[in-house]
Amino acid sequence: MSDEITINISIPADNDGFVLLQCSHCVEFFKLTAHDCEDDSILYIYCPACGLISENYLTEEVFELANIITKNIANDVLYNGFKQLERKNSSRNPVKFKAGKKPKHEYENPIRSRIDELQIKQYACCKRSAKIKPLLNMSASHCPFCGVINFANE
Repeated sequence: MSDEITINISIPADNDGFVLLQCSHCVEFFKLTAHDCEDDSILYIYCPACGLISENYLTEEVFELANIITKNIANDVLYNGFKQLERKNSSRNPVKFKAGKKPKHEYENPIRSRIDELQIKQYACCKRSAKIKPLLNMSASHCPFCGVINFANE
């Protein structure tokens, strides 16, 4: 087994193809298309609510799932290591070593698309769209792609 373990967590899109994101500064939710999230030509993503750039926009749900998956993998690695020690322990050795029972996995609750009360906002400056809160749609929001503030009457 290699020392490096990679886990992939898929974040589902809603029926319109938008993925739920959350600003780490103001904790507001918004959605961008999966295509826009993976587009390398977009250097930064700006929060539509506060206009700031975050290091990541993953929701707490994604972090919780990553922690559970990591914990389950770590328990498996430790248990397998102890099992190997148990097998290598000679019968002549006065000290006996038992690995014990295999730890149960914590349930890995899949991520579901939620928060459907967001409305699609078209940003003319970048010719792209996002889903934002209705209040932001009626007042003002920052373009997630360039950071320019857009007012409702534009």
